[in-house]
Amino acid sequence: MHKPELLLTNILLCLLISCYGNAQQRIFDVHIHGAEEPRAQLEKLTTAGVYKAALSTSWDLQQQYSSGNGLQILRGLMVPCPNGKVPYSLQRCFSDGNEWPSISWVEKHIKDGNINFIGEVLSQYHGISSSDTMLLPYYRLAKKYNIPVGIHTGSAGPDHGCPDFKEELGDPSLMATLLKKIPGLRLWIMHAGTPYHREAIEIMKEFPQVYADISAINNPHILERQQFEDIIKLFIDSNLEDRIMFGSDNGDISATISSISQLTFLSVRQKEKILYLNAERFFKPEIK
Repeated sequence: MHKPELLLTNILLCLLISCYGNAQQRIFDVHIHGAEEPRAQLEKLTTAGVYKAALSTSWDLQQQYSSGNGLQILRGLMVPCPNGKVPYSLQRCFSDGNEWPSISWVEKHIKDGNINFIGEVLSQYHGISSSDTMLLPYYRLAKKYNIPVGIHTGSAGPDHGCPDFKEELGDPSLMATLLKKIPGLRLWIMHAGTPYHREAIEIMKEFPQVYADISAINNPHILERQQFEDIIKLFIDSNLEDRIMFGSDNGDISATISSISQLTFLSVRQKEKILYLNAERFFKPEIK
């Protein structure tokens, strides 16, 4: 074969490998919320390679989401709802307008398979600690039925409509109390705790069942790239590569995935762990 032909063959082979790799990309998004057009949202996720997504939004809107077309939806319980409303969108969390759903109602829906995890826990927006006694009955249900709990931590965007929000209540250190009261509770720290990511790392070191998602901080429109890289490197250097999970938080799905692919200090295997392997193990603890 002549050199020009050989070069062309190699280029075509590389393109085929690249296309095949993209087609095989697998993403487990552990942090999404409802959208005005659920079908369009799900199509974007599927196109990007998302095959599982953990959804938390108002109860009524959540019923418009169903698994299909290669995408499995896991439904969460958003609690508590400040003034009975979802932050930012300000729609009613529950049809009765309550901030806290009854424990018996929650337990029934867990048993019926309508609630796959407790989250997003909005303790910060409600102005209380993640270990507040009002939340403990919900955490105990999660432990009883072996479902995970996802808690909002760190900062919040503007115009969330929750006057009682306190950033200092987003410190993951506050979770130590509930984790000691309910040993073995499977919990994940949303947004990796940032700007309290060092505190998140310490909690994760102390409690091996605690994971973190990197939603929002992997969005280049929210956090500068160098800051994001530095935070991820801190988690990796702390030997936590097996407990970091991908989340988009309704950000641009392509941009948030790209933030991971551009981390040159991560191996291919480490990226796979973040994009889906760690989440599979966390949501299905029997997977090793």
